[in-house]
Amino acid sequence: MVAFPTETVYGLGADASDPAAVAKIFAAKGRPQDHPLIVHLAAIELLPLWAGEIPAAAHKLAAAFWPGPLTLILKRAAGVPACVTGGQDTVGLRIPGHPVALELLRAFAGEEGGRRYSGIAAPSANKFGRISPTTATHVRSELGAAVDVVLDGGACAVGIESTIVDLSRGRAVLLRPGQITPAQIAAVIGAEVAPPDAAAPRVAGALDSHYAPRTPLHLVTAEELPARLAALRDKKLAVLARAEAPSGLNDVLWQAAPRAVAGYAHELYASLRRLDDLGCDLILVEAPPASPEWQGVNDRLMRASSIY
Repeated sequence: MVAFPTETVYGLGADASDPAAVAKIFAAKGRPQDHPLIVHLAAIELLPLWAGEIPAAAHKLAAAFWPGPLTLILKRAAGVPACVTGGQDTVGLRIPGHPVALELLRAFAGEEGGRRYSGIAAPSANKFGRISPTTATHVRSELGAAVDVVLDGGACAVGIESTIVDLSRGRAVLLRPGQITPAQIAAVIGAEVAPPDAAAPRVAGALDSHYAPRTPLHLVTAEELPARLAALRDKKLAVLARAEAPSGLNDVLWQAAPRAVAGYAHELYASLRRLDDLGCDLILVEAPPASPEWQGVNDRLMRASSIY
């Protein structure tokens, strides 16, 4: 297994066509067997090896956003291992937008000994359900010797996982928000993007509890924050907020987050890891705006929260 950087988070990669290799990913992460993986590709030309049906919308989105933080859910091709798809008839595919990831994928793709190598399955390189890693140090501190090699490509530029869009059922359905918004997708395919429904395929990162620190995390509005701090004076508290700490809070471990969405997303997981390591009783996070561009960040914070 090789951990490598993408523009979103670090992935824990293995040969997606080799069930024994893929099994090592599940074992290292403690990941449920029915939780599907995303297959990373070096080029659009490799799509037919993994997708049995490629609608016009998939070609349009791939041309517009790949390499980049968008995963497409398509009907899987014959021969795609069930362990990659969680036993479903769909598969998640993307081309990452990080030079180290692309170099790895291009070096991996090809034929040797009569066998075709084309895709690397790579969920986030962390224990299942915990905070995703955005630096090589995060990977090593959490997985240690369980991963053979860690390629250090610096801090991930985006900082939250890819947008996931299902195109396997005749329309575009948003299954996980990310940096690429539904409006951007709709502008490319000329159709609205539907919200998730009960019949949607299972995808990575869609469980109610995910991306979570060990320390309980509560989301509060900016207006509620002072009252919550006052009510919890007997607790050791950490705060992540889009403002500097007010005066008189010397006993609260406060971290100011960037106010713009791109900077906030870039710093989010590193900030949560830093606060999680402080040994506090509780992390309070000021809820970001509810506007569309913050949907991906708010999704991650909601799933990381101990209460809903």
